[in-house]
Amino acid sequence: MNYRKFGNTDLKVSEIGFGAWAIGGPAMAGKTAIGWGPVDDSTSKLALLKAREQGVNFFDTADFYGLGHSEKLIGEVFSNDPGAIIASKVGHRLTPEGQIYMDYSKSHIQSSCESSLKRLRRDTIDFYQLHTAKVSDLENGECIEALEQLKKAGKIRYWGVSLNTIDPQPEAAYLIGRGLGNGFQLVLNILNQEALPVVAAAADSGHGIIARMPFQFGLLTRKFTKETRFPQDDHRSERLNPQLLADYLDALELVWPLADKYEISPGQLALSFVLGFEGISTVIPGIRTPEQAVQNTVETLQLSQEDQSYLQTLYLTHFRKLLK
Repeated sequence: MNYRKFGNTDLKVSEIGFGAWAIGGPAMAGKTAIGWGPVDDSTSKLALLKAREQGVNFFDTADFYGLGHSEKLIGEVFSNDPGAIIASKVGHRLTPEGQIYMDYSKSHIQSSCESSLKRLRRDTIDFYQLHTAKVSDLENGECIEALEQLKKAGKIRYWGVSLNTIDPQPEAAYLIGRGLGNGFQLVLNILNQEALPVVAAAADSGHGIIARMPFQFGLLTRKFTKETRFPQDDHRSERLNPQLLADYLDALELVWPLADKYEISPGQLALSFVLGFEGISTVIPGIRTPEQAVQNTVETLQLSQEDQSYLQTLYLTHFRKLLK
């Protein structure tokens, strides 16, 4: 495993981390799935341990993943491991009726941080993120004040924003322009490259970058067919409807020859593409099993500039129009 500096912080993170959304289990917001379907906690714990054995030291979770269950599992596994670097998020809540809403109030951030710390069995969260906050939330100032106070109190070491999927630039520009925060989490993969301007800006400003969704819901592992269907308690049942799945699979036929060229798996190709950009601190594939912990932490390689550029061109000409 290789390790990279997280922006201008003193954190040195594994270039491949552990995305812990899926191990939160099949949580629901009313009738809407906000998880990845059923999981077995004992398998999830073995996956965390296997990833650590593989050299992973960076684990990304949120208080909304499994409505706290993901944090709880990480706390149980790594309570006595000071070398594990933990990132979490705050801001998503459910109404009593099960509807999702965003709360970036000072009181909620502070109380939620305390709850996360208890579940994680830690005194400090290494990197605490506002979960898809908007510019209007940042302009309000209350959330930034809360984070700075938590940092001063030693409850968190560093903070940033987990950016929106489709348009990540406004919030990143707001913080970079004011010298606020320490890093961002953003979507970056072969099929979604909207965040590349943010990656470049962050490299210049000293903000660390966590790249999430390197496999775009599993599409870039080449394990789906046009007949694949997802259960109702898996959020992909909404995000990857049959027509969109078919369109993506057709477009991806232009990508797979590169995996053959380098004699690597499609997953390795996907991770190598993301890690090929200067400014990326760590990429966090979702991991659910010990087997995935091994598969998703294999050594990556440097793609040629020609092939890196080819994949960027494919995005502009074929993949961008498929983004929903």
